[in-house]
Amino acid sequence: MVVWGLNVIATKILVANYMPVTMTACRVFTAGISVFIILFFFKKVRKLTKKEFKYVFFAMLLNVVAHHYFLSIGLSQTSASNGGLILGMGPLLTALLSVFFLGSVLTFVRILGVLFGFAGVAFIVLQSGGGFHGVSHGDFYVFLAILAQAASFVLIKKVSSTLDPRLMTGYMLVMGSIILFGISQIVEPNGMASMFHHSTGMWAVFFSSAIIATAIGHMLYNYALGEVGTTEASVFINLNPFFSLIGAALFLGEKIVVTQVIGFVLILIGVVFGSGAFEEISRKMKRDQQMHV
Repeated sequence: MVVWGLNVIATKILVANYMPVTMTACRVFTAGISVFIILFFFKKVRKLTKKEFKYVFFAMLLNVVAHHYFLSIGLSQTSASNGGLILGMGPLLTALLSVFFLGSVLTFVRILGVLFGFAGVAFIVLQSGGGFHGVSHGDFYVFLAILAQAASFVLIKKVSSTLDPRLMTGYMLVMGSIILFGISQIVEPNGMASMFHHSTGMWAVFFSSAIIATAIGHMLYNYALGEVGTTEASVFINLNPFFSLIGAALFLGEKIVVTQVIGFVLILIGVVFGSGAFEEISRKMKRDQQMHV
């Protein structure tokens, strides 16, 4: 969560110095190749079946192409702190989409969580006081980015029983980066020229974002997910926007305002309630009490 939270800051720095879509395509490709190199040493690389390829392809369009495209454009037009907080909606949106596409039950607690979560986003994006006219395009694009990623998790869940999530991550990153590069050639004709003549420090940020955050970060999270379970993981993921806020203040000098803090607390409550974490923890506590009795 520390790495992912600070990666929002790194991405904000990168989109300010490179052309956003071209840089993202190169960064995601670097991340994908890094995943395959690591998995090669663990002897985890194999071909996809036709059924797996279908799910991975559509998940890639959402998880990599749409998510990273909207995120790179969004962070070039809004603050890193706003972006990080809106990205914190991920588990809540995933739970909401699971109700419609995976048949999950929408309980009263989860409805309450959804309301808290969206209220939190409203506090963040409307902080200018200009009503909905004050919402920046950047905030909207970041929301589309996390919505696309949440939708991809529904598809990933359908195929994760037969395919190692780490290998799936590698395939999605490489295939997605190629499509993103094609898009960049249309929207940013001079994009590749912007990738050269940068300082060593800027390249350090680029490779840290690609390898540590995107490649190793996703692999670590997927491994942890299998070890501790989705409930505990969804609680930890709440720390992501927190570290984005701290990083924005420390490294970018952005001021953290009261509405952002209120928004963060509301999203935090929303994710715990809306993702089912609260209900699962309650059930676990009851089981433990019964065992002790």
